[in-house]
Amino acid sequence: MNIMHGHIVPETSGDKLPVPEEVQEAVRTLLRWAGDDPSREGLIDTPARYGRAWKEYCSGYDEDPAVHLQRTFEEVAGYDEVVLLRDIPFHSHCEHHLAPIVGTASIAYLPTDRVVGISKLARVLHGYAHRLQIQERLTAEIAQCIWDNLRPQGVAVVIKATHGCMTGRGVRTHGVDMVTSKVLGCFRDNPSSRKEVLALMGHG
Repeated sequence: MNIMHGHIVPETSGDKLPVPEEVQEAVRTLLRWAGDDPSREGLIDTPARYGRAWKEYCSGYDEDPAVHLQRTFEEVAGYDEVVLLRDIPFHSHCEHHLAPIVGTASIAYLPTDRVVGISKLARVLHGYAHRLQIQERLTAEIAQCIWDNLRPQGVAVVIKATHGCMTGRGVRTHGVDMVTSKVLGCFRDNPSSRKEVLALMGHG
C-alpha cells in the first residue's frame, strides 16, 4: 500500500507477478457485492494479492505432473515389495465453490523393475492438487498418472480431506472427512493385495 497526496493507492507490483486490471476489477466487484468497500485501506491491495494467490493456488495448470516420473531407477537390489508414501499433506480448491480442500494423501505402488524417487510421488500429488478439483477426480488422476508412467504391478491412492464448502458454508458441518480411493492392477484384482496395501496406509 502506498499513500500519495493523502490518497491511498494500490501497491506497485515491482518484481511480483503482475495482475491484469480486469482480474483486479473482478475482485473489487466481488468485494462490493459482499457489502464492503474495495477502496478502504485494508482492501486497497487485496485485488492484486488475491490475483497472485489464485495464480499460485492453480499453478498445476502450468505443469504436467507426469514429468516428475520420468527419471527412474532400475537398481533396486531385488526389492519387489510395496513402495508407500503415507499421509502427504496437500491443499487444493473445489471447482464448485472455489473453497479449500485440505487433507492428506497416501500413495503406494508395487514396482515391476524400476522405482522413482519418493519425493516425486508428492510432486505428482501437488501437480494435480494445484488445480480446481473434486476429490474423486484428484484421486483417480494421481493413480492413473503413476500407472501410465511407471507401469507398476499395482497402484493405490487414498485421500482423506475436509472441504471448505461443507465446513464454511451450507450445512457448516465440522470434523467430517471425506475419504476416496483408487486402486489399479494387482491391488484391484487381488483382494488380499488390496487388503494389505490399505492396511499399510492405515485404511484397512
